Amino acid sequence: MSARGFALAELIVVLAIAGVLATLVAPTLWNYARTASLQAAARELATSINLGRQIAISRNTTVCVEVAAATNVRLRTGGCGGEIWTGPGTDATGAIKISDSRTLHISTTANVVFTSLGAASPAGTYTLTNPVSHGTRAVVVAATGRVSVR
Repeated sequence: MSARGFALAELIVVLAIAGVLATLVAPTLWNYARTASLQAAARELATSINLGRQIAISRNTTVCVEVAAATNVRLRTGGCGGEIWTGPGTDATGAIKISDSRTLHISTTANVVFTSLGAASPAGTYTLTNPVSHGTRAVVVAATGRVSVR
């Protein structure tokens, strides 16, 4: 006798195994998604800080990178009391919004000011925090102006 296809019992066993595997894998994938989102936002913040450094070098002036609100940063030319920079990636108020700003908060100990040579004075750390998962990423600005995500 030549039977083609699958028996109902075989299909139920395969679906049960797939269900067990999905149950085991789902929490890991959920944590990975939250971690990846936080890492992407940290890289986006690092890109915004590097933009401030590039503007300081190209315009031969100082640029202050300040936390404008808990969810975005703003660049000021001429130092922290200077003119707000508006350009690509900013809104009308000069704010650069970090993606997924509904669940992330940005904080810093001191605003970093880039000199016309690209050095940072003072060096500083911007911290991204996800209050839901309690995950954090630090964007570190060295005195040389190098920006790194940790």
